[in-house]
Amino acid sequence: MEVTVLVQAVYKAFEILEKGKNSEKARDEARELLYTSAKFTSETKSLTEKREAKALLLSAKKSRLALRNFFLTFFILFAFWILLSGRFDYFHLTLGGICSVLVAYLCHDLLFFNIRLGDFRTRARRFFLAGPWFMGQIFSANLHVAYLALSPKMPIDPQIIRFNTKLESDISWVALANSITLTPGTITIDIREGEFFVHALDRKVAYDLNTGEMEDKIAHVIMEADHVYIQDVLDVASIFGALK
Repeated sequence: MEVTVLVQAVYKAFEILEKGKNSEKARDEARELLYTSAKFTSETKSLTEKREAKALLLSAKKSRLALRNFFLTFFILFAFWILLSGRFDYFHLTLGGICSVLVAYLCHDLLFFNIRLGDFRTRARRFFLAGPWFMGQIFSANLHVAYLALSPKMPIDPQIIRFNTKLESDISWVALANSITLTPGTITIDIREGEFFVHALDRKVAYDLNTGEMEDKIAHVIMEADHVYIQDVLDVASIFGALK
């Protein structure tokens, strides 16, 4: 590209000199053209080099992040294996290590994915802060299901509801599906390209689900790209303040 621009600039400079009959004005115009083209090509080359360097650094950063995510996923899975198995003999520890390595290799990008604002610590903090809300939903849903089961009239109105989620990533879909199923009165039946099929025990349960509050909570915790909340702004306010 640089050579083509320079060659065309030289031809154009000669045309200017011929048309201007080599006058002072024509020489200044041709000189300015050559100077501008040379500057343009040098800056373009510099910009290209910067982009290539940036791409190289980003690629290296992604590789480091992938390696870090793999080891973090492995340690989390292995810790759960030890906790749930309760066995510390050589056979079970080796089997757990092999299984954890395989699952971590295949799924390390599910647990640690695209972070839009902040970092993993922000997401972990939001997860623990949202815990009491989810526990409250489970507790209140238990009371409602108990009322339906113990009421003499048995006011049960089972139905299947469909809704398209605003969530985008696979892990957020899994989180929402599990949250719905863990809440008594609702069970996630199927997910098809972001469309959820949920069995609800009665209209109240279906209405509570359709409000989208649980979906928004998960979007906030997982930090989905298209969901911006007041808390998001507060989380990064200190960063913007430091840049002023």
